[in-house]
Amino acid sequence: MSESTQTSSNISVSAARAAQDLRGLVSRLRRRFQESSGSGELTPSQVAVLSRLRDGDASASDIAAVERVRPQAIAATVAVLGERGLVERRPDPDDRRRQLVSLSPAGQDYIAGRSHAAQEWLSAELEENFTEQERQTVLTALGLLERLVRQ
Repeated sequence: MSESTQTSSNISVSAARAAQDLRGLVSRLRRRFQESSGSGELTPSQVAVLSRLRDGDASASDIAAVERVRPQAIAATVAVLGERGLVERRPDPDDRRRQLVSLSPAGQDYIAGRSHAAQEWLSAELEENFTEQERQTVLTALGLLERLVRQ
């Protein structure tokens, strides 16, 4: 087996390169989404919490577990978001000792506006800088990536 087709861990060179290039691309694309959506006034941690709450109410400890950070860090982030009026807290009806955090109407507006701005930026870039055939290739690649995350 030649070095050009396999790495020492038995992963093909093309798979290793694709993984490395994809990680770098996703990171740059995420930064471009953040730039286009004007989320500069919030920290990445604050945006991550708001994005998690888009799926529904959660406790600070639930968010911390999903984000893989300490509950104290999420509690501080939630406190700042609460001061800014982007989240609301209420007692958990199943366990009165816990509080559930949810998006406030302002938080919902923030997330919707952020999503819309990022969608507009990406749509315009694809329209202006890619041919129809290239856009179809992107759609095909997205189907493959979707398969990757479902496994």
